[in-house]
Amino acid sequence: MKSISIKEKQNSAFETLKHEFQLKNKMQSPKLVKVVLSSGTGSAKDKHKKTLIGDRLAKISGQKASERTAKKSIATFKVREGDAVGYQVTLRGQRMIDFLDRLVNIALPRTKDFRGIKPTAVDEMGNYTLGIKEHTIFPETSDEELKDVFGFAVTVVTTSKDAKQTKAFLTHLGFPFKKA
Repeated sequence: MKSISIKEKQNSAFETLKHEFQLKNKMQSPKLVKVVLSSGTGSAKDKHKKTLIGDRLAKISGQKASERTAKKSIATFKVREGDAVGYQVTLRGQRMIDFLDRLVNIALPRTKDFRGIKPTAVDEMGNYTLGIKEHTIFPETSDEELKDVFGFAVTVVTTSKDAKQTKAFLTHLGFPFKKA
């Protein structure tokens, strides 16, 4: 039995959501815009650890991670303006669809004591942000060095108008939310 991909589910979202949200036109149905993966390097002064984070994000996403620098100098955190403080990857199109398929069907079920994701992590703009504590849940990353485990954030940007519509849309796509 072939499972339905996220792209096919996104195309059929109008039929499912039109009665619940009084959608009159297919163009009013929510769509995925982009997925942003971001990870801070923290206080890692080790160049090897910083390059490892960028390399692992590139393996997970299938696209090179861009380095993010500090905008201001903050003496308390020992950060100077222009220092590398993190990495970010923006996925669109087919890479976004492939990543979400792997996230929902492979990576999330591999997390320890997984009971679902929080349904309350939707902001006012209709975007969903999910925090992943260990990058090792993705099969692309090798579990060779467990001391270099890092976390990152996954932000799913949609065209939804509010949190309720976003939650219904992501549930339709197959996101495993916790039962209330």
